[in-house]
Amino acid sequence: MTQRLTFSLRSAALLGLFASQPLLAQDFTTPSPSGAKVYFIEPKDGAEFAGPVTVKMGLVGMGIAPAGIEKKDTGHHHVFVDTTLADPKSSIVVDDKHRHFGGGQTETVLTLPPGQHTLQLVLADHNHIPHAPPVVSEVITITVK
Repeated sequence: MTQRLTFSLRSAALLGLFASQPLLAQDFTTPSPSGAKVYFIEPKDGAEFAGPVTVKMGLVGMGIAPAGIEKKDTGHHHVFVDTTLADPKSSIVVDDKHRHFGGGQTETVLTLPPGQHTLQLVLADHNHIPHAPPVVSEVITITVK
């Protein structure tokens, strides 16, 4: 009984020691090569549309790979609608403002409500985390009538 109690007290003391230490911050970002650039082929900044918006995505200095496929100097596209990249070290959420193209698509059609909208392209790695440094496009503004 004494040995069991002693072991329990030692274990508790060790666990308490480790639990009181802050966890080391880990950086899970994938490096991007120098000069990598993502851009809109279509639409152009200031474009006006009467219906759905065709988006064509361009990329220089990197390749496209589907989400889940880890390959050096590759990623997949995300179109941010009416928002911009807030935290470049976090996985990109899935919602109406963050459109994922994890299949490696480079073209899509967006149906947006009438009004003015901003669009930004963000390239992310196999885990939907932006590269370091982030590979993002300029923010463009379009109008849907």
